[in-house]
Amino acid sequence: MVNVADLLGLPCLDTDLERVEVALQREAATEDPFLAEVTTHLIAAGGKRLRPLLTLAAAASSEKEATEEVLLGSVAVELVHIASLYHDDVMDEAEHRRQVLSVNARWGNLVAVVAGDFLLARAAGIAASLGTEVASLLAATLGRMCEGQVAEVHAAFDAERPEPSYLNAIAGKTASLMACSCRIGALTSGLDGYARDALTEFGEALGMVFQIRDDILDVVASDEELGKEAGQDLVKGIYTLPVLRALADPEAGPELRSILGRPLGDADRALARSVIAGSGAIAEATAEARRWADRAHGAASALPPSPAGEALARLPHALLDTLAVPTL
Repeated sequence: MVNVADLLGLPCLDTDLERVEVALQREAATEDPFLAEVTTHLIAAGGKRLRPLLTLAAAASSEKEATEEVLLGSVAVELVHIASLYHDDVMDEAEHRRQVLSVNARWGNLVAVVAGDFLLARAAGIAASLGTEVASLLAATLGRMCEGQVAEVHAAFDAERPEPSYLNAIAGKTASLMACSCRIGALTSGLDGYARDALTEFGEALGMVFQIRDDILDVVASDEELGKEAGQDLVKGIYTLPVLRALADPEAGPELRSILGRPLGDADRALARSVIAGSGAIAEATAEARRWADRAHGAASALPPSPAGEALARLPHALLDTLAVPTL
């Protein structure tokens, strides 16, 4: 699992992330012992903390120390992310998340949904304390995330899914929260409108890079590398960019189309992954991710010079450089 904090290489982030962990536990807690155990379950299991990292790094481009407002903004976006995982695991009937039992597997779907809603409520409360602009931004982002998720569900098992449908879905379900994370970092650190817009554009493009990278790994990585069973998107009928590019390939497309369009067993999943990996689809998807990385790099490069801004500009291509896949 790639360590984004290491890729950024900003010494200030280690201390700030420790403060975020403490604040996450505090903000997710409640006086009810049972609910507190449920709401802190995935927080205790750890995670990449990518979204808080983006908030902190965006704020650090102001070259000021992280304030309490910056930390709270980091906590708010991570609570939204964790809540989305609770809800996703219910929809996917997932049994594990972050090497532990998922909330729905341990306590049932109803508890998982309500606990996710509780975390969203906590995130909304934090956003409201940070001002109307942050609150409005978070609300709009939640709407985009829901739209992206519905678009993905609507396209399930559709082997004729248009590529713009995929791009719009991941822009909503993934990129919108990363853009929000960066903008909240800019807002809470007092950066001007130009820097806010540049960081928002950076976060959006980085989110596209991150999701396309994940979708490539779901095809080419091993279970051990992923920390979960590979090829699950294919099993669930979520046809991502490498799948769509393979379907459009004159040689691989017909064979792949004969496999897809229905839930897959282990043998068909392995065959589909092999067909996709053996086509030019992985290289094409990586090239598309690099185009988004170029956009993210350009946006971060427009920021006033600072170590944090330079680290953010390097991040999108550094993420893709961790992929051991063919290139065009």
